[in-house]
Amino acid sequence: MLPAMTRQASRRSPEMQSTPVTRHLAVTLGVAALVATVLTAWTPASLDPGEIVSDLMAALAGAPTEVPSEQGGAEEPAGPYPVGIVAGHSGLHPDSGLPDPGATCTDGLTEASVNATIAELAVQGLQAAGVETVLLEEWDSRLEGFRGAALVSIHTDSCAPINNLATGYKVAAAVETTVPDRSQRLVACIADRYGRMTGLRFHPNSVTLDMTEYHTFYEIHSQTPAAIIEVGFLFLDRDFLTQQPDQAARGIAEGLLCFVNNEPASLPAGSTP
Repeated sequence: MLPAMTRQASRRSPEMQSTPVTRHLAVTLGVAALVATVLTAWTPASLDPGEIVSDLMAALAGAPTEVPSEQGGAEEPAGPYPVGIVAGHSGLHPDSGLPDPGATCTDGLTEASVNATIAELAVQGLQAAGVETVLLEEWDSRLEGFRGAALVSIHTDSCAPINNLATGYKVAAAVETTVPDRSQRLVACIADRYGRMTGLRFHPNSVTLDMTEYHTFYEIHSQTPAAIIEVGFLFLDRDFLTQQPDQAARGIAEGLLCFVNNEPASLPAGSTP
């Protein structure tokens, strides 16, 4: 479950001047060489090809290539952006200065502990797959202006015995985002791969405003595709979440790999976002 929201030019000699044709030919060859180099390297799916070409042209013109963050905060990292994994409810709440356990069962099992285990395993899986991944706390200062290939926040649903349908998972992106297409593709990848790995039921129609208006969506860089997942219910899905956290983590890691590698994915049959 989710926490409450607390948002002049030097002259050249004739010998040094090149003809327009020569200059254009040099620039064209330079761009071709740089593009060929870039396209042989893997880059995260979130990097827009237009941004790459703009950066190359700026470099040839001698202009700085760094783009100021629209939201301030974290400095733009060099090279491919990392993936961010938020362990829901981890760390100290900024208002109280105390730990926030999230949903809590009568025997003391907390959402925060379940989230932390799954998040750590997901990070390990992604790193093993060669993806730079950052583990973040719920109220982590690094989230302010965070620029990533993608970000996923991990949470768990209620421990209350609601009914026999209170089992399964749900995934959502922000209602307001500047990258809606990429965010929805991230949701599709996570929902598809998590369902396959866990066998749990997908609950698209029980997504709440606490999910689509999740505070972290407003803190990170506006170009970072982000999603939040409720990995299961602490009551009916307790055995799975506590005894097979590696499977839950694998579902999330596979979903992120699906996204950054541009693999096909779709929401589970019969689902609507």
